[in-house]
Amino acid sequence: MFEISDDQKSLIDMVHDFAETKIAPMAQKWDEEQHFPIDVLAQAGQLGMGGIYASEEHGGSALTRSDAVLVFEELAKADPTLAAYISIHNMVVWMVDSFGNDEQRAQWLPDLISMEQLGSYCLTEPGIGSDAAALSTRARKDGDEYVLSGVKQFISGAGSSGLYIVMARTADTGARGISAFLVPANLPGLGFGANEKKMGWKAQPTRQVIMEGVRIPAENLLGEEGQGFFMAMKALNGGRLNIAACSLGGGQLALEKSAAYLKERQAFGGPLAKQEALVFKLADMDMELEAARSLLRRAASALDAQSPDMVRLCAMAKKVATDAGFNVANSAIQLHGGYGYLADYGMEKIFRDLRVHQILEGTNEIMSLIVGRSLLDK
Repeated sequence: MFEISDDQKSLIDMVHDFAETKIAPMAQKWDEEQHFPIDVLAQAGQLGMGGIYASEEHGGSALTRSDAVLVFEELAKADPTLAAYISIHNMVVWMVDSFGNDEQRAQWLPDLISMEQLGSYCLTEPGIGSDAAALSTRARKDGDEYVLSGVKQFISGAGSSGLYIVMARTADTGARGISAFLVPANLPGLGFGANEKKMGWKAQPTRQVIMEGVRIPAENLLGEEGQGFFMAMKALNGGRLNIAACSLGGGQLALEKSAAYLKERQAFGGPLAKQEALVFKLADMDMELEAARSLLRRAASALDAQSPDMVRLCAMAKKVATDAGFNVANSAIQLHGGYGYLADYGMEKIFRDLRVHQILEGTNEIMSLIVGRSLLDK
């Protein structure tokens, strides 16, 4: 059911070559220096990775979600941090392409798809977290403008992006009172917090986005008033698949490094690969990733087909794959022993990067809630 086609093999090869030459050699250095490689992102954009499933009209690659998960898994083998940011950028592009009018699409998509400009997705707020429908950022209509006030938290790319899609409240009617806005950078009243000191994802900036009376033209409303929460949740279906794929890529890299280490490391009179207990651990790691990969591809297929159970499957795949990737990274550290704790071997970076995948795009507890409620609603 999930055999890779010849076209997909060519796609994977292209992404692999780019990731291995442009990302992997620098990933550890970027992490240590907390450097956001905007120039490398622009190179990714030239290869079509800035609009993976955007329409071709403005330069998008028009790939399927089943194609996209292959792209993100391959990127994450080089660096989960940069792969995850490219996923977030693609969420922004998809929202503009899917819900924007002709003028908005023509204005924003070419530079976003080429990654000459970057995008940030602004939903989460301080103190709100998983209860996204309770957000308090306001957008007040004032003549032919909207005035935005509020603070967004944990925003990837903040301070470097050219466009922020901001979810803001236009009415006090819960989720139905939330609208989406296209907010360009460098507007008066738009500011950013300090770059957060994070456990992982150090090569991409994460800041608060602070809006104090930011004025935008009324035509920067994306879609119609009250549609923002619906748009945000639709975007998260694909975002969850991408983050799941990034976890599998990081986990796969950890698995491959572990297998190589066990063949090279000598102990107890021979290579560690002769120790059956360690071989069994490798097998468990491989099986956990492969099972999660099958579920992920099932969910991607459902999203492509707009199947009735796509929300449930996307949530399920996100939880299973992000747990699997993190578990494998943790086991890889154990297999490397003390060396796994050292930065030189790369295990601890994968571990740190993958931990947040169990939290973002909806925590894994929320994923379980979505799956459980879907059963009760039947």
